[in-house]
Amino acid sequence: MTTLREIGQLTTESRNKRSMDLDRMTTMEILTCMNGEDRSVSDAVARCLGDIALAVDCIVKSLRNGGRMFYVGAGTSGRLGALDAYECPPTFGVDPTLVQALVAGGHKALGGASEEAEDSVEQGEKDMNRQSPQPDDVVVGIAASGRTPYVIGAMRAARAAGAATIALSSNSGSAIGKLADIKIEVLTGPEVLTGSTRLKAGTAQKMVLNMMSTASMVKLGKVYENLMVDVKPDNVKLKNRATRMIQQATGVTEERAGWAYEESGGHAKAGIVMLLADCSLSSAKKALELTNGYVRESIQLLGEDKI
Repeated sequence: MTTLREIGQLTTESRNKRSMDLDRMTTMEILTCMNGEDRSVSDAVARCLGDIALAVDCIVKSLRNGGRMFYVGAGTSGRLGALDAYECPPTFGVDPTLVQALVAGGHKALGGASEEAEDSVEQGEKDMNRQSPQPDDVVVGIAASGRTPYVIGAMRAARAAGAATIALSSNSGSAIGKLADIKIEVLTGPEVLTGSTRLKAGTAQKMVLNMMSTASMVKLGKVYENLMVDVKPDNVKLKNRATRMIQQATGVTEERAGWAYEESGGHAKAGIVMLLADCSLSSAKKALELTNGYVRESIQLLGEDKI
């Protein structure tokens, strides 16, 4: 089978019958058509929740064992992976090396198109091997088509090193899915603009990546209730957010929350534990250390006078 025929059989490359007259539509008709198609994305993701849950559990297991997570992609897929990776340190207070992104074409591909770089299996293997993948690592290959050579090469290298592999694509029976321990195939169907997978497929990828990283961090104790209590307060906005989180979690006055923020050195988790367990900063930090950073368990531990 020729490459042209292979591409022609991809759902993401098929023509959408509902947008055949896209160039003749009014502005409102174009937007209505796009909006109607976008509504189907959430349902497509919903059908994959079981596979996404398996992926989250796999990621949590790897990170708990001291491993790292790598997103690998090209073009839009690579840039979406990089975006999610870049958001993890400020949102969840993790080390920048915990969640990383490999993008075909390197850093230059983040600021501009470098689509030709995706065609090299060998480059994908080299870039992955440069990271010295380990058995405790987990690699998420992202490709709407499910057949991007760069991603295939990186996943092969990851598998050879014994790392766990997850594939995220928008076509069934994908090549990257066959290389993965867990495959997530979100069938978003033909795009409004034929082959422009930055649209529905890209939206689905963003949703799934958000789910995987957020749910994993929740399971790793980076969240208390629904508050991002490990946020790094590196600017005024985030300092105010951290103080507000302490107040929301504990129900104290704004002044008391501000005191806990300052007393804890800007560590929202410790401030919350101090107030809810009515303990000193040193006791709060000790409890968090013993529970690997889980706020609820820390409060319970202090309540049982086990410290």
